[in-house]
Amino acid sequence: MKTTLKKPVAIIGYSGHAYVIIDILLSAGRLVTAYCDQEEKSFNPYHLTYLGKESEAIPELKNYDFFACVGHNGIREKIHTNLGQFLGNPINAIHPSAVISPSVRMGDGVMIAANATLNPLVEIGRGVILNTSTSIDHECVIGDFTHIAPGAVLCGNVQVGRNTFIGANSVIRQGIKIGNNVTIGAGTVVVKDVPDGVTMVGNPAKMLVKTPAHSLLAA
Repeated sequence: MKTTLKKPVAIIGYSGHAYVIIDILLSAGRLVTAYCDQEEKSFNPYHLTYLGKESEAIPELKNYDFFACVGHNGIREKIHTNLGQFLGNPINAIHPSAVISPSVRMGDGVMIAANATLNPLVEIGRGVILNTSTSIDHECVIGDFTHIAPGAVLCGNVQVGRNTFIGANSVIRQGIKIGNNVTIGAGTVVVKDVPDGVTMVGNPAKMLVKTPAHSLLAA
């Protein structure tokens, strides 16, 4: 049986979030040897080779598999889009301790951290972050480039839109629909559907209302 050798991995972005992803990749048996960032880092705990800015390093990056190590949803999406046209899809970073049902479906560039649990018939979009000890129950659907922070719990049949952030230790009740570009604060308990583009905090969750700029000027 012929064995295909895997390329070494280059990461895009090299700071705190990247350290978690590097450990995931190393735990999964991948060799991480290089990075791209806006500038060369003076702190280089994994002794990686600096390739330059990703937009300038595409010829070198063709020798690597790549992963976008950026927590910000919008920036992560731009990296996928910009590099994907030259390099193809990024790899997934899945910790060996994660419990993942065989029926789970996921896109590319997904991070699944240590002790995460994904139950049957879950669907995970492209570029999703499922951080440490997240619990994603049966038939949940998570949209592209969403970030779910450590310890968050999504009960069954939850739907989460694109580019949404769900904070640490949040709990989303079964059957809830959360829109696109939503922020759910840490420790929030969501018991009602959430529309696009809002911030929810508290137990039970309430919409965080921002004071309009014109009323501040009039004060």
